[in-house]
Amino acid sequence: MKLNERSLAFYATCDSPADNCGFLYKRGERHTAYHRRWFVLKGNMLFYFEERDSREPVGVIVLEGCNVELCDSAESFAFAIRFGGSKSRTYVLAAESQEAMESWVKSLSRASFDYMRLVVRELEKQLQEMSRGLPGGCSQDAPDPWKPKPSGPEQCRERLPALPAVPPKENGCAVWNNVLEAEERPPDASGHDEEGAPRPPPLPPRRRVSKGSGTASAVAQSPSTFCRLHEQYSREVARLRQDWQQKRRGSQP
Repeated sequence: MKLNERSLAFYATCDSPADNCGFLYKRGERHTAYHRRWFVLKGNMLFYFEERDSREPVGVIVLEGCNVELCDSAESFAFAIRFGGSKSRTYVLAAESQEAMESWVKSLSRASFDYMRLVVRELEKQLQEMSRGLPGGCSQDAPDPWKPKPSGPEQCRERLPALPAVPPKENGCAVWNNVLEAEERPPDASGHDEEGAPRPPPLPPRRRVSKGSGTASAVAQSPSTFCRLHEQYSREVARLRQDWQQKRRGSQP
């Protein structure tokens, strides 16, 4: 595994929160003497410094594929980090108190991604058991609470009823023949058309002029009839005028 020293040094000394930190005694690899070091645990990486205020770590331990266990040592409150393999190194550390040792063993045991993977699987298993044990179970017809609700035009389309059909137009005028033909069809008892949409209210009946009215008969008369009437009234007016003139002459002395 190739690591960038600058990136590790920055990650070790940055302001990101640490999972655990404190002084521990670390046994040397070549010499069995213990040296007091400042340890910082971030994620699955255990950094150790010579002093608390050091700018760069002395080393780092990647906590993957290892076991944290108590061990017998000359120092009190000692524990070991063992990696699999015959040539792998074992890190022996010692805390300053029983409480500190228990805290470090617990936090180091939970630092690896393998442990996190096991925790996630266990939580998923518990969630499935809880879902099966719910009263009534999960029905297929029940609405899904996580399903997004329609919004915008889709929501308005679901709430608003269907609009009534508008009769077609020709040159800006409605064609009422189609509407009249629709009125002649037998009405549906349900009040809906063939497509299931609500039927629009019926249109008012068209006014029709009766055949026996005076206006219709006058319009239907021919020009010859008008001439006969004109001559008849003209003769009547001429006769009345002649009678009036004779009476006027007889009254004079």
